[in-house]
Amino acid sequence: MPEASSTPARGPVGRALDRLYDASAALAAVAMVMLLVMVLLSIASRQLGFNVPGVDAYAGYMMAAAGFLALAHTLKRGEHIRVTLLLSALHGGPRRGLEIWALAAAALLAALFAAYSCKLAWQSYTFHDISTSNDATPLWLPELAMAIGTVVFAIAFVDELVLEIRGRRFIPVSDEALRNE
Repeated sequence: MPEASSTPARGPVGRALDRLYDASAALAAVAMVMLLVMVLLSIASRQLGFNVPGVDAYAGYMMAAAGFLALAHTLKRGEHIRVTLLLSALHGGPRRGLEIWALAAAALLAALFAAYSCKLAWQSYTFHDISTSNDATPLWLPELAMAIGTVVFAIAFVDELVLEIRGRRFIPVSDEALRNE
């Protein structure tokens, strides 16, 4: 018997988008594991007296990749910080209007962020920019994770906006604040 879900059923496009968000989160998880490997390699190399060039830079690249690739998944799970003081005071049409305005503004900002992230990665590729640290990594490679993460993030905001306009948006509520001590 299928497990009951608290989220409303989504059509084929919605399910494809959910798979995109999950895939981005999976890449973020891989980046986190690679970050751990880089940190452990750095510690082991210091303890055993050998040098692995660029391990610190690669740890930074993996940290950035994990953060950017997890943005959309985190948004869709309701884990981003929301300031709801004004929103909680509104009801009905004004509340929905504010939600739509906020999501439209966020989608626009996320789209601009994505466009500039893609432009940065493209320029780094075009100009053959390399890292100034001793690893000499072509910068478009770590910037690609940022570009992909921001594009998926922008798509997630547009998805949320469309769902809100259609009246089908589900906002998961985290009870984590209740567990803080």
